[in-house]
Amino acid sequence: MRTLLTSALLVATLAGCSSVSDFLSPYRIDVRQGNFVSQEMVAQLKPGMSREQVRFVLGAPLLTDVFHADRWDYVYRFQPGKGKLQERKLTVIFENGSLARLEGDVRPDEAGTQ
Repeated sequence: MRTLLTSALLVATLAGCSSVSDFLSPYRIDVRQGNFVSQEMVAQLKPGMSREQVRFVLGAPLLTDVFHADRWDYVYRFQPGKGKLQERKLTVIFENGSLARLEGDVRPDEAGTQ
């Protein structure tokens, strides 16, 4: 009886340790949502490109707004099973049917190719 009580106390004490609790925690999958847009993809965009050319480079936008037809939003969210949430946002603005400017986290000058 004493051995059983001692082993139960030992297990309860070890359960507080992070390495043991990580081992005993359930597996969590990586969750990716939205459009992944890399720096290299954004570096290919040039002012004056048509909507079709932008769609060819970046893919179809995740969000299009009826009230803002000249704005495309590309949102990417990555939640690893263990780790911090990562988010990226890119907004493409068109004027008169051609690419006017980019806004958001992903910039072409950070890619070092422009």
